[in-house]
Amino acid sequence: MNMKSVVIKQYRENVNRAKAQVDGLFVPSEGWVRTVRTALGMSGAQLGRRMGITRGAISNNEKAELSGGITIKTMQQMAEAMGCRFVYAIVPEKDIEDIEDIVNKRALEKARAEVKEASIHMALEDQALSKDKQWDDIERLASDMVKNPTFDLWNDE
Repeated sequence: MNMKSVVIKQYRENVNRAKAQVDGLFVPSEGWVRTVRTALGMSGAQLGRRMGITRGAISNNEKAELSGGITIKTMQQMAEAMGCRFVYAIVPEKDIEDIEDIVNKRALEKARAEVKEASIHMALEDQALSKDKQWDDIERLASDMVKNPTFDLWNDE
């Protein structure tokens, strides 16, 4: 295993660990800021005073959180003002087991496209491969793409 593969493996382990930690986590319907603030028994005005902003600004930020228009920096500041910390992550979707599933799926897509293109040319030369042989080639090519990762995997050409 080369150094690049070791590094990629470590990154994938980090993503998979984060996914395991957040599985089952959901954003409350009122958003995290309002939910935590209410759980603390803190009013919007009180949070505003702690942050040096108005109650109206707190309300606007809570609405912005729900619409996706709040910044990470603002979320961090609001969390700190409530004695909490803001955490965010990008993890595979719930129905995807781990990051490797995304890589494997993409490698299969790329391999299918490459084998299909080669098969068209071979058929024109009366050298068509059987479906089983095509599938073997797809699996071999996809496996190579996963074992020897390059950024080409994500090119759409």
